[in-house]
Amino acid sequence: MKAGVKVFAPASVANVACGFDILGFALNKPGDEIIARPTESRGLKISKITGDNGKLPYDVGKNTAGFAALKLLEHLDIAGQGIELEIHKKMPFGSGLGSSAASAAGAVVAVNEVLGRPLRREELLPFAVLGEEKADGAYHADNVAPSLLGGLILIRDTDTLDFYRIPTPKGLIATVIYPHIEILTKDARNVIKAEVTLEKHIEQSGNLAALILGMMQSDFDIIAKSLKDSIIEPQRSSLIPFFSEVQDAAMNAGALGCSISGAGPSIFALSMNSVIAEKVGKDMTSVLNKEAIHSDLYISPINSEGTIVY
Repeated sequence: MKAGVKVFAPASVANVACGFDILGFALNKPGDEIIARPTESRGLKISKITGDNGKLPYDVGKNTAGFAALKLLEHLDIAGQGIELEIHKKMPFGSGLGSSAASAAGAVVAVNEVLGRPLRREELLPFAVLGEEKADGAYHADNVAPSLLGGLILIRDTDTLDFYRIPTPKGLIATVIYPHIEILTKDARNVIKAEVTLEKHIEQSGNLAALILGMMQSDFDIIAKSLKDSIIEPQRSSLIPFFSEVQDAAMNAGALGCSISGAGPSIFALSMNSVIAEKVGKDMTSVLNKEAIHSDLYISPINSEGTIVY
């Protein structure tokens, strides 16, 4: 076994407008740090958690990172292996940036490294997904997969975790603004209606197909036409104060498209270069500043690496 390792697992933007639960991409920052090290005592334990304001449990079975790591150890039939985890939260809870997914992804990578890398990176995905499910009660990989693997990821089938990496155009930059309000994924899912009209299904399917085509062909015009959410955004946007004003500001500043990041309240925009992305961020922030809503701004290319080992 190797000595202890530290990893960084990045935030992610899920749904990407028209790809609810099946599309997501990784950012360069923010993210979580996970440290794993072997111990002489038996079993997995969490020895330290920082940055959580006391919100996260030390119980491995109830902690996102701990549960993901435990499922990995059980799969390898070494659940009694002595390993301790440190979890350093460096991103907000309930932000729509995949906080729980980052912790789960980081944990499985760190433990896999400590064990001498018995599994390939993509083989870690099922255990990370189980970890995030512990946090929000939903089995989905549109945050976990990009945080773990990097890039823009399409989850073709959630049950089997059949995924594909979608190439993205050179120069594509994400602008993400996080208003300092909290929306839990469970609450955001509760507002979504179970039924979708045929008209909206066709519209959303067309946008999703065209968005993937635009990414693969590096065609910003196609991306701009298709980066729209006809189903989820209209239902969730009311949970985010001044969402439409922020969206309008982004589009007027030259963004290709703008929508809700994951369950919100973070809002993302995509731009064809960093100059536009910075102007988009400035104008989005200005809207919230006028309403006395504090926010954090992140500007990042699509992170192609995912979780990294220091």
